[in-house]
Amino acid sequence: MNILITGGTGFIGKRIASHLLRAGSIQLDGEEPRTVEKITLFDAFPGESVPRDARVELVTGDLNDAAAVARVTASADLVWHLAAVVSAAAEADFDLGMRTNIGGTMVLLEALRARHSRPRLVFSSSFAVFGGELPPVVTDQTALTPKSSYGMEKAVGELLVADYSRKGFIDGRSVRLPTITVRPGKPNKAASSFFSSIVREPLAGQNAVCPVRKETQVYVASPRMALAWLMRAMKLSDQALGAERTIPLPGITVSVGEIVAALERAAGPEAAARIRWEPDAGIQRIVDSWPVRVHAARAAALGFPVDTDFDSIVRAHIEDELTRP
Repeated sequence: MNILITGGTGFIGKRIASHLLRAGSIQLDGEEPRTVEKITLFDAFPGESVPRDARVELVTGDLNDAAAVARVTASADLVWHLAAVVSAAAEADFDLGMRTNIGGTMVLLEALRARHSRPRLVFSSSFAVFGGELPPVVTDQTALTPKSSYGMEKAVGELLVADYSRKGFIDGRSVRLPTITVRPGKPNKAASSFFSSIVREPLAGQNAVCPVRKETQVYVASPRMALAWLMRAMKLSDQALGAERTIPLPGITVSVGEIVAALERAAGPEAAARIRWEPDAGIQRIVDSWPVRVHAARAAALGFPVDTDFDSIVRAHIEDELTRP
């Protein structure tokens, strides 16, 4: 089995690769286990702490380079498409977001279409496909109403994956992810980046800035859950998915105040005191446009798990990132 992960040097891409390397094989629903022979990590950046293994190939390149994408997709059986310009960056630079999030996705889909073998693809989408006046609870049937360039680009990606699948070019499935926190590493240009920073940095003895109000709510999931979901989405059979190719995923709803309270329970008041409150109207506007309550009935029926509470998310971060040997 040959694996391709775009955005493969990001933290989720590296987690998928590490998981597959440890397992040594992958079993798709209804099939026999197949050995993982090669994992290609394709990214614009070389990244850090990329898994070192003879089965891993790191390819640095541009998703809009059709020749490069054709090379990395030539023998790929399974593709996780994680590469993207993140929310605030896509909003600040319209051309960059369009070029990568729509143009790059099109290049990838066309390369897979040219294979004439219907390879399986998981596309990482976002609840930023919603915005504006929303119902109290977003469901699997809620219409897409993006109010940011990033949200629009993810919505287009979902529609492209669905139509390429309908036409028989790929066996695609899109997973609509909540905000993933606590992310390891350093802050990025995502509007949601601070949701990780206000936990990650204080736990490491560093200061952090929160640009939104304490009562601001967010729909979140842990990195552990993101890995479980992305693996589950790939393993699902074509028959189980049917014609509907997008799966909204089951996160939990918490306020910023509740996040800080969980941090304090885990690490004491001195950790919470490392957070500075510096309002940013632009970030507040973007975050306020996202849905905060979701009823993901289809995901539950398809066997996607869910985090229990934010305290468990903080504990998982401490176990995975701060106490690993």
